Amino acid sequence: MSEPISRRTMIKTVGLGAAALAMSGDPSAMAAPAGVAPAEVPYELPPLPYPYNALEPAIAEEILRVHHDKHHAGYVNGLNATLEKLKEARASQDASNVTALCRDLAFHGSGHVLHTLYWESMTPGGSSPPDGSLGDALERSFSSFSAFRDQFLAATKKVEASGWGLLAYEPLGRRLLILQAEKHQNLTIWGVQPLLICDVWEHAYYLQYKNERGGYVDSFFNIINWPAVERRYASAVAGSLTALHQGTISDTPERSGIH
Repeated sequence: MSEPISRRTMIKTVGLGAAALAMSGDPSAMAAPAGVAPAEVPYELPPLPYPYNALEPAIAEEILRVHHDKHHAGYVNGLNATLEKLKEARASQDASNVTALCRDLAFHGSGHVLHTLYWESMTPGGSSPPDGSLGDALERSFSSFSAFRDQFLAATKKVEASGWGLLAYEPLGRRLLILQAEKHQNLTIWGVQPLLICDVWEHAYYLQYKNERGGYVDSFFNIINWPAVERRYASAVAGSLTALHQGTISDTPERSGIH
């Protein structure tokens, strides 16, 4: 690319349960998948997709300015600062603070992702209820649009403390779900599609390794199926760019991402 990709575009590569689509060709031959920014490019606060006063009277201009320019910007700044600290820790081979940094990464990263999706979930004046594939999917998953609306409103209103209400696509069951998100970090970043998983519950290793989890994880790393990981990565990138960039959620059978 001739210039760095914006982080708003980058965020679209992360699908909240986005469809996984097959990518032709050999994924291992890809130098850099389209739409993916180099890791060293800092995250950026995406501009609002509408003027600050465009959502009035539902959301006042003053609220939108503070929310976007202060709160969301704080997550972006915190995310970049955390990534820099992790880079320094790798360079010095000092892992003493990795747990705290992982918490910060999840907290700021989740805040950035969810706020970006939040801005894009709104439009001045609202819009008509969906038809087509999304309308069909809502009817299949919730029996009717009105039933979806009632459940979404109830779930969102009853989120305990700070949190989010969201509609999500769950790819294994190929269905839509309404979820409550509390403490949005929970040591992950919302929207990621798993590519490589290591189970570190004690039942996964204790009978063999006893309390030596480190030895188990070392052994696990030697048996990773990297071609399968590469396939999931190519599928996730292709699916997220297609589904989220077009603003649609596919309800057709896709790969589950499990091989």
